Amino acid sequence: MAVYNAQLLHAIAEFLSSGFQVYLSNLICIMLRPLLLVQALVGLASAAEQLVPFKYQTLPLGSIKPLGWLRNQLELSASGLAGHEWDFYRFVNNSTWTGGTWEYSGLHETAPYWFNYIVPLAYTLDDARLKKQAKEFLDHVLATQQADGWLGTETKSEERGLWGRFFVLMGMIQYAEAEPSETERIVTAMHKFVNLAHSMLKQNYLGLVPRDANDVFGAGNHGVTRAHEMATAFQWLYDNHPNGNEENIWGAIDLMFKGGIAAQRDWRTFFVDGVFPTVGMPDIVDRRFVHGVDLAEGMRWPTALYRLDKNQSLIEQTHKGVNLTFTYHGANSGTITADEQLAGMAPNRGSELCMSVETMWTMSYLYNFYGTNAYADRAEKVAFNAMPAMLTPDWWGHQYAAMANQPFVRNMTKSIFANIGKYGTVFGLEPNYPCCTVNHPQGYPKFLANSFVKYGNNGLIHALLSPGEVKTILANNNQVTVTSTTDYPFRTTITYSINAVKAFDFYIRIPEWTVLGSSGISINSNSVSRLKPTAEGHQKVSVRAGKTEITISFGQQLEVVTRMNDAVAIHRGPLLYALDLEYTDTSIPSQQYNPLQPLPDNQLYLPYTKDHSLTPTTPWAIAIDPKSIKVHEEGGALREPIYKKGGPPLWLELDACDIDWAVTDDILDLPPKNPVCKSGKKKVRFAPYGSTKVRMTELPIMKV
Repeated sequence: MAVYNAQLLHAIAEFLSSGFQVYLSNLICIMLRPLLLVQALVGLASAAEQLVPFKYQTLPLGSIKPLGWLRNQLELSASGLAGHEWDFYRFVNNSTWTGGTWEYSGLHETAPYWFNYIVPLAYTLDDARLKKQAKEFLDHVLATQQADGWLGTETKSEERGLWGRFFVLMGMIQYAEAEPSETERIVTAMHKFVNLAHSMLKQNYLGLVPRDANDVFGAGNHGVTRAHEMATAFQWLYDNHPNGNEENIWGAIDLMFKGGIAAQRDWRTFFVDGVFPTVGMPDIVDRRFVHGVDLAEGMRWPTALYRLDKNQSLIEQTHKGVNLTFTYHGANSGTITADEQLAGMAPNRGSELCMSVETMWTMSYLYNFYGTNAYADRAEKVAFNAMPAMLTPDWWGHQYAAMANQPFVRNMTKSIFANIGKYGTVFGLEPNYPCCTVNHPQGYPKFLANSFVKYGNNGLIHALLSPGEVKTILANNNQVTVTSTTDYPFRTTITYSINAVKAFDFYIRIPEWTVLGSSGISINSNSVSRLKPTAEGHQKVSVRAGKTEITISFGQQLEVVTRMNDAVAIHRGPLLYALDLEYTDTSIPSQQYNPLQPLPDNQLYLPYTKDHSLTPTTPWAIAIDPKSIKVHEEGGALREPIYKKGGPPLWLELDACDIDWAVTDDILDLPPKNPVCKSGKKKVRFAPYGSTKVRMTELPIMKV
């Protein structure tokens, strides 16, 4: 059309030859200008009317129910600390969000973190008690939404930080999906808030970029560094319930990113060779992006922006960011090594629990967007190793930080960590900042919620392998139920029972560690055939209407990975293994994190809230012979809870010897190079990492 209009003007101009040529030509231009303006606006709208979609689509919360060991873990969470914080934990039940006075920072994030996990935990388990908690919070927040649209009690601009609202919005989003009867009032509240946010952001990024030290919402610059998170919530609103408010939603999303960039928190400048730090703190000079949880979430930043501006370079930069992160700061357990701040690869440095659950969610998000198999593997690695290792078997206690080489857990003489106290490895209520107390329970509920995803109109993928049952509706009102019966990751066979009204395509994700030669699949008890993964890493099964049964098994093998100082770590399939130490457990009533002193009884949930110190009773300073490994596997039903000591039905046996290993002020040295055996050869037992609470993971090789 634009070309046509230009040609028309040119023809008219050529036709005209008298003195009024300019006059008439200008008149025509004036007549055509509205048309050209409309065309320009339509062009912009068409470019902005669609966010780049995810490759795979998640299902509404509650569509997937847990089974087996995963259900037991979620039930323990519900009956443990996570399910009772609403009853007693001061930063939740007496939060400013519900009319109380307790907050531990100007971010006002604690109750929002809680809401973000209690909704998926409640609806995953269909737990009436937890649903009641979630509804009470939702009702209060919506009833007290301020006239200008603000969510929360803050009235002063220096207190009104946008980022802390993100977790409330995420809880609302999940609630709206799980309870369609609540969708309208939730969406209405979100529109009021996004309109206010858009207005604030147009005022030099008010509420996002702190102006000075008086803006208490800017503590640590976490909000501006994680600007993409609020944008993610707004993208859901734009995708699902725009309600004619596209301009304001799009504008708010755009300004969230622009505000972060203006504040020099542009992750594109960080995920670059030569810029990204290859060492840990305190040796990092530019510290804008060194916070570990910021990084766990920041790996989503380029993709969230790509959905908006469609710049193809952001795809490559996402992959680059993930690879750089795990190449230089990756832990064997699947998480990031960062004790608040990036710590390199040292096995005596810590990994924060918040970072584990955020890494799980980030990898799930990236897998659903790109379909890159390695991202799902990473989500599983954290879920089966890093996260459970930091929790007591009854889910009443957690560590703030854990180490790969952690032979004892206690109030240390001196902290090696960048920004975590000496008490940070103790299992308890709040061994350090309270964020992990209120954030860690999102891990398994969101893992389950991403375990099955839709592929197109008529496809369903089992993406994050685990026991569970999904009920959903595919194309043409095809009602489908898939039950996954498995002990995975402790055993690598899965049986699917499928009922479908009509035919559909079922896909099973094949982990990258799978040994195809010893893997197989059987459909409806027919002979076993070899797996044939698609380019995306799926085993595709064309399921007919009616009942179908599929049994699939994944071959696995030992993998010995070399780490710092030539120490090694041992993996097998989705599991990491560590020296299984005997220990004594000494407990005291839970301490508050700052100052470190006993909490009064009215701030505890007695007798369950205790802090646990663990002391080894068997030697931990050893060198090993990886060539001597023997795998042991038991049959029978899995023990519950699975992540207690001795819980998993498999372990490794290998040769080892005692060596000298220095400890100074409760800080282990790095693994010694070329150690000398102090004793003769002996047998030691390695257990799945997630079941070990004191452990040695990265060990030197003994001279045989």
